[in-house]
Amino acid sequence: MTLLAVLDVHKIYDVNPPIRALSGVNFTVSSGERVVVLGKSGSGKSTFLNIIGLLDHATTGEVSFLGNSISNLSKREIDKLRADSLGFVFQENHVLGHRTVQENLHIKLGVSSIPHSEWPLLIEEVLEHVGLAHRQHSYARLLSGGEKQRLAVARAVITSPQVLLADEPTGNLDDDNAEKVLMLFDEQARKGAAVVIITHDPRLAQRMDRTFYLRDGVLTEQSTHARTS
Repeated sequence: MTLLAVLDVHKIYDVNPPIRALSGVNFTVSSGERVVVLGKSGSGKSTFLNIIGLLDHATTGEVSFLGNSISNLSKREIDKLRADSLGFVFQENHVLGHRTVQENLHIKLGVSSIPHSEWPLLIEEVLEHVGLAHRQHSYARLLSGGEKQRLAVARAVITSPQVLLADEPTGNLDDDNAEKVLMLFDEQARKGAAVVIITHDPRLAQRMDRTFYLRDGVLTEQSTHARTS
């Protein structure tokens, strides 16, 4: 089942001179798929992620989620869709340093439709997966850079989103913790989520189902891989 579809999307920033960030992008991702989008700095990766993550609007073209065009939804409906169905791992992690690890997860759960009674078990399970169970009551500002990134991953997956978007999710992690994070993404895919990873690291492509390359705002599919896990 196709979860997310992008049809002929263009993004032009209205500056002087105008900047064309995306040019005629077409893209689909289905339930259970793991997709990587490779590209150098300035290729349009962040713009692409913001548009498919419903954080920005295309200049022209269409973005659809579960067959419904985003252009037909109100801002409130888009906000609810983002809260309930999308998970984000930002490159800069964006964790709240003045809140504890647990409180960072409470905030994410608080904007979802998950009953409060289920929160403790979900938090325990996801922190165990990312190796942060022992830091549950620590302030996020006291975490190392790698720990903050793992907290960002935990926050993204705790609601079991239908689409998981990650921007350089393993860039600040050592090999062991990077593998934990990628295994967690694999688990989300097995549950039916679509996983889209934006990166400049071609090594990640080896474990994904499909590989795309973004260059100067143009997206092309490079190859298809057999599922390895």
